[in-house]
Amino acid sequence: MQNVKILMTLFAVVWGVGSAALLYFTMNSIAQSLPRKMRSVAVAIVFAGPAVLILFWALVLPTLRTFWFSFFDATGSKFVGLKNYMFAFTDPIMLESFRNNLLWMIFGTSTCVILGLLIAVLGDKSKHEKVFKSLIFMPMAISFVGAGVIWKFVYAYKGQGINIVEIGLLNAIVTAFGGEAQPWLLVPFWNNFFLIFIMVWLQTGYAMVIISSAIKAIPSSLNEAARVDGANGFTIFFKITVPFIMPTIITVTTTILIFSLKLFDIVRVMTGGNYGTNVIANEFYLRQFTYGNTGEASAIAIVLLVVIVPVLYYNLKEFRSRKVLK
Repeated sequence: MQNVKILMTLFAVVWGVGSAALLYFTMNSIAQSLPRKMRSVAVAIVFAGPAVLILFWALVLPTLRTFWFSFFDATGSKFVGLKNYMFAFTDPIMLESFRNNLLWMIFGTSTCVILGLLIAVLGDKSKHEKVFKSLIFMPMAISFVGAGVIWKFVYAYKGQGINIVEIGLLNAIVTAFGGEAQPWLLVPFWNNFFLIFIMVWLQTGYAMVIISSAIKAIPSSLNEAARVDGANGFTIFFKITVPFIMPTIITVTTTILIFSLKLFDIVRVMTGGNYGTNVIANEFYLRQFTYGNTGEASAIAIVLLVVIVPVLYYNLKEFRSRKVLK
């Protein structure tokens, strides 16, 4: 039975790929046979058309459907107007989520960019630059979920009592030096910063690599001329390096800002949104999949979309106009 399923799967893959290849070959042949004025348009439609249709079906239609359901009740059967949006902007849990996302955006993004910039500048042309930067970049290979699991063990707290052995790395270090174990993830407000540190650990390497590539694109003649004129390292950094790589810094900042806005994995794995750590994406998840309230979940999703799209648009615009990676 298992062999039959494997054969059927292989047949489906071969049939699907073969059919798609045959379809493209046939349509391309037809497009190439058209007059020259129509040929370029036809070829573009042949190759880009299916991808556009798939994007429309997978992205645009679900977005429109979500927007539609945001005006209905939990079951999607009764029209409630703007009630779900009123909930999104007045509910105490949602207000807490907005506050926490703001913390992630301000402290998480700024810390990643500043550390990435400093590491890129200090490590540039150093003796062990490749090894040093590889170690900083290494956490990028770990998924947000995987990082959450790792750091959950680091922050683990067993509680107060006799003969309790702390398995969390951080509390083990604290108790080894005679201190008391701390419930790092249970203290409201401050626990958000312990979660933000995980994103900093993950994304600093990304910021460092992108900014480092921009620094290496600075003509060496500029730095040499500045040194000849008597400029020190700080002057070169603030007067030459930062202005030259500012487009890259902006792009890195907006990219990490988008990560902060749609953050979900770390909070879900570490705390589930409890103890004052909830974020917008996690509240959407809870409303839809735990409480079954499609209307409120849809409104939250649309609010998050409206916030993210302008930042994403600006990011793409900067990327294309200034070619920050070149």
